[in-house]
Amino acid sequence: MERLIYQQEDSVSVVKTAQQTQAIRVQNLEGLCTQKGVIKQMNIHRSLFGIACRAAAFSFLMAGTALLAQTTSAASAVKAPVLLASESASADLALASSSSSSSTDADAAADSSSGARFNLLGSTQPPPRRRYGRPNYSSGNTNKDGSEKYTFLGGMGMTSPIGNTHKYETPSYGFQFGGGRNFNKVAGLLLQFDYDHFGLQGATLANQTYVYDYCTQADITAGYCTQQGAYKLNNVTQGQLDGNNHVWSFTLNPTFTLPTEGSLGAYAVLGGGFYHKVTNFTVPTVGEYCDYYYGCYEYSANQVIDHYSSNAVGVNGGIGLTYKISKFSNERFYVEARYVFIPNSQRYGLTSQNVGTSFGATYTGANDYPQNSNRTTYIPVKFGIRF
Repeated sequence: MERLIYQQEDSVSVVKTAQQTQAIRVQNLEGLCTQKGVIKQMNIHRSLFGIACRAAAFSFLMAGTALLAQTTSAASAVKAPVLLASESASADLALASSSSSSSTDADAAADSSSGARFNLLGSTQPPPRRRYGRPNYSSGNTNKDGSEKYTFLGGMGMTSPIGNTHKYETPSYGFQFGGGRNFNKVAGLLLQFDYDHFGLQGATLANQTYVYDYCTQADITAGYCTQQGAYKLNNVTQGQLDGNNHVWSFTLNPTFTLPTEGSLGAYAVLGGGFYHKVTNFTVPTVGEYCDYYYGCYEYSANQVIDHYSSNAVGVNGGIGLTYKISKFSNERFYVEARYVFIPNSQRYGLTSQNVGTSFGATYTGANDYPQNSNRTTYIPVKFGIRF
């Protein structure tokens, strides 16, 4: 403490001595300038020389004042040690290396990793690039690959019977709708309802009319006719019989989207489910309708006179094309074609070929259209929208 006080007193005395010396120098310079000004009073440049001398004296005074202030601050300031980052890193590395010789293997590994971190301060190499995995878009409505979790469809089109089915039925219309779950961009599962309508061939209606009008032994027993082969009392007039057929189904269909580029897409579908097949035979009839305001009037309509149904488990498969409306939307137009196979259980009954045989003579059942239980094959072609 005493040593510090002595140092402060010495610094104050040095400052005072420097100030006195500076003042004496200034006075001597002013005196010299004044003496030269007297000697050169006759000179026409006397005023200019005096101004220059005063400027020089003022500049010297300012320089001395600045030097004095710098000396005073240097004497009174306490210098603190400054450590550079490189020196600190070197010291830490030396300390880590000296202590690692007496530490365990785990401490040595930690010190070496710390040293590698410090070496990065002076290295010109960039840090190692971080590796990223595939982006994860998983949310409530999307899968990890960004595809939509849920999908829906609705469409309509035409359906055409093929194979043995084409012998009895004609092409007509159909529609479908459904929805399901997409597991990723490739695989999905749809629950679907389809309705496919068919007409009946002219030969089918003619043969069926013959069966209805042919008198069998059962018809004689029931009192519809008096002899075998004659027309029944409730005969169906030729050309008036009509009919239709339809199949509705609930199916579960796995779908597989094929990898494509751009707006066009393609997919394959393969599934199966429950199929219900129905055939109706109708004849025109005249009915009467009465209204409170307009009275009664007659109307013509088809009346169902016979009805057959068959249930079976069937399969389907096909391909489809899609067109994306916009790259920023999920809606797509689609068109698809499938092959449907329904292995119905064959049932025996009367046909135009056996009604006049011994089988027809002894048959007592009520199945006059066993073709409804034949195996069914057809191709529905539908177009619509998926979203």
